[in-house]
Amino acid sequence: MGLIIKTISTKKELKEFIKFPDRLYAGNKLYVPAIHSKELLTLSFDKNPAFEFCRAKYWLAYDNGEIVGRIAGIINDRYNEKHNIKYARFGWLDFVNDKKVLILLLQAVREWAISQNMEYLHGPLGFSSFDASGILIEGFDEMPTSFAHYNFPYYSRLIEEIGYKKDIDWVEYYVKVPEYVPEKFKVGAELIKKRYNLHSASLKNKKEILKYSDDIFKLINDEYKDIYAFSQLSKKQIMAFKKQFALFLRPEYISIVLNSTNEVVAFGITMPSLAKAQQKAKGKLFPFGFIHIMNALKKNNTVEALLIAVKKDYQNRGVNGIIFTDIMSAYIKNGIINFESTREMENNVKINNLWNKFEYRLHNRTRCYIKQL
Repeated sequence: MGLIIKTISTKKELKEFIKFPDRLYAGNKLYVPAIHSKELLTLSFDKNPAFEFCRAKYWLAYDNGEIVGRIAGIINDRYNEKHNIKYARFGWLDFVNDKKVLILLLQAVREWAISQNMEYLHGPLGFSSFDASGILIEGFDEMPTSFAHYNFPYYSRLIEEIGYKKDIDWVEYYVKVPEYVPEKFKVGAELIKKRYNLHSASLKNKKEILKYSDDIFKLINDEYKDIYAFSQLSKKQIMAFKKQFALFLRPEYISIVLNSTNEVVAFGITMPSLAKAQQKAKGKLFPFGFIHIMNALKKNNTVEALLIAVKKDYQNRGVNGIIFTDIMSAYIKNGIINFESTREMENNVKINNLWNKFEYRLHNRTRCYIKQL
């Protein structure tokens, strides 16, 4: 039978597609399995609201009947129209250490992309910026964050050998939470509040967070619009993300900055790390995976940054200091000692410079590749 590739056409095959990395990385202490049910929602044409403006196709590679690789092809028409480009994406790339398998997978996406009149192929990318992206190129001895994807070192070597070039890198930082919030932080935050008539929202429960959720997503759409691979979130996507993240939020680890009319001008959303809990869950929420997740939300010494944004009119005015004073105070109170930033573009100097105030180190680096079709 030999090496073949097959387009996914059934739900059974889609589930095999989702579970393949669990077998590929079996026994690897750094691999964090994705939650299978969440992956199924994301990849299902009738469940993911991104399919209002995305097209996709999925493939599995087999060698003598055994799955040896997977890949998704995605065309985000909204993103292409906004930037006046013809780009296809590849994502959900996993494969055994065999260049022939990788060539077969990428060739399948390439042929499909050409048939759709695309001109470039880049990735790994998902439907939205909330999907795991990039190939890990540094940090192979570190556990990734809950929202990242671990891969073996041979991924980048082989993809570069077949002609794909760097398009952009994302970086993540590991930050030590200080024993106390420096007094100059507190004083500075109060001065900024007074100078611009700002205040922090009182967040006692998740209901109070959701009260500001529409303004938060509007700010995301406004301020993330020029970020690499980002496409504006639709109303249905926003509703889906609200449901997805509501369970995992802890009010004390969130800062929402308001102006005198209670308009959201900035926010920072962090959450307890779920990476170790997801390892214990092994991709399944039930019967016991959900318990591991809930335990991690209640008892944890590590948090992950999820999102941060500042309205353009308030940028470069020290508003970030309010956010960090709010959440760092909560970390110290609750025994958090480690803070992990999630994916940031390497050239995002404003965000990267935030960590200079603390003890930190580069946690990992992931790369998005590109090739002309």
